[in-house]
Amino acid sequence: MFVLYETPAGYAIFKLLDEKKLKEVDNLYQEFQTPDRANKLLKLKHFQKFNDTTEALAAATAAVEGKVSKPLKKTLKKLFGDEVQESLLVADAKLGNAIKDKFAVQCVYNTGVQELMRCIRQQADSLLGGLPKKEMTAMALGLAHSLSRYKLKFSPDKIDTMIVQAQCLLDDLDKELNNYIMRAREWYGWHFPELGKLITDNIAFVKTIKLVGTRDNMAVADLSDILPEDVEEKVKEAAEISMGTEISEDDTINIQCLCDEILSISEYRTHLYDYLKARMMAMAPNLTILVGETVGARLIAHAGSLINLAKHPSSTVQILGAEKALFRALKTKKDTPKYGLIFHAQLVGQASLKNKGKISRSLAAKASLATRVDAFGEEATFELGAAHKVRLEARLRLLEEGNLRKLSGTGKAKAKFEKYQAKSEVFTYDPGADNTLGLAKKRKHSDAAECSKSAKSQKIEPEDVAVEAEKSPETEELKSEKKKKKKKNKNKDQDTTLVAEVDTPEPSGTPAKKKVKKDKDVPVESD
Repeated sequence: MFVLYETPAGYAIFKLLDEKKLKEVDNLYQEFQTPDRANKLLKLKHFQKFNDTTEALAAATAAVEGKVSKPLKKTLKKLFGDEVQESLLVADAKLGNAIKDKFAVQCVYNTGVQELMRCIRQQADSLLGGLPKKEMTAMALGLAHSLSRYKLKFSPDKIDTMIVQAQCLLDDLDKELNNYIMRAREWYGWHFPELGKLITDNIAFVKTIKLVGTRDNMAVADLSDILPEDVEEKVKEAAEISMGTEISEDDTINIQCLCDEILSISEYRTHLYDYLKARMMAMAPNLTILVGETVGARLIAHAGSLINLAKHPSSTVQILGAEKALFRALKTKKDTPKYGLIFHAQLVGQASLKNKGKISRSLAAKASLATRVDAFGEEATFELGAAHKVRLEARLRLLEEGNLRKLSGTGKAKAKFEKYQAKSEVFTYDPGADNTLGLAKKRKHSDAAECSKSAKSQKIEPEDVAVEAEKSPETEELKSEKKKKKKKNKNKDQDTTLVAEVDTPEPSGTPAKKKVKKDKDVPVESD
């Protein structure tokens, strides 16, 4: 059984003489109390020394990542060329798995091996007799410095710092560019005020000033590379009839120097944006796919680092950047803000005003998941971000169209969704629904009457019909007599009312024609 021990000077291979001692973990330190007793238990089989600090750094980084370095490959090939059946004790499980895959050697890693490594570290000077202690200390210090420098160079925190600084610099450059362009427009506007309205693009405006100088050279200058043909013609026409003041040659030179500064800053800004985009895609690809490079970098800068952003819940990510509005709303007991920095994302910008809050909440939830995958995931891929973005776009489409939200696992919701999409419902105007007072009672009475009529019509039999036919003449006679009596009673009532009207004196404002007519119709008895 062999033991692989890593030192700053190289790899040491020891042979374990007594394997039974390894099982006694609690008493193993007693075997290494003196160098003699340590040499009786372990014997140096082979030592592979590093040529320089670069090789030692490569071997150390490979050991940290759980890979087999080139010096270790050479050592193991020499060692296990003949004695294939021997097992190897290693201090790292990942390194043991890598050695097992390449050399088909059984690697052992347990608590007993850890205790053995501690004991070897105590008596390393006596077990490695060929190396002086001063050299070993110097090599350990040099390797520690190199490894620290390497880790600092490629640490994720360092990349976070680069992203934060690049985003802050981009914001500062945007402010400076806006100030410079406003100054150039105002400065040159005294000489050629019409040019600012004709050319809205700032870079094209600055390039035109730099190329032409004063407006007198506008008719001769070729602006085809900067402006379209129709705009170029309008500019040249406006230059001939411009109402601006004349400026000297020194003024023109200073304005053109300002234009050079604007163009150089703009070029550097595009270069810096490409650098930030590459950094974000390398470090947080899923977050970049969801919210974009600028918004993702601002979120990381606001949180401090990608790991800090990954620790935030989705509700915090949603309002990150709107802390003042949040605490103001909590203090005044009003509605809290629905979005912060995430408002500038493309998906939130596409949504209408009423759906911005919903889509920002969904986007914040997916962004927090994507950030955790980017921060703590082993593989840097953007598959998760792309899948979440497709789902968010589908949800935004449903919200904008006003459809019902499709619930997963329910066939009812799916049927509703398909019915709404496939069929178009046409509603007709119902005039009976205009009056809503007492509809229920009328409908109840009418329904009851119809039911009673239908029941009676169903119960009538042919015998009953015959009986009714026999009795029908008598009933008709009775009905006619009743009608005659009613008419006589009505005539008597009319006579009494007319007599009363004749006896009573007429009021002053009433017309007499109506009474005369009534008197003509009905004769009045005279005393």
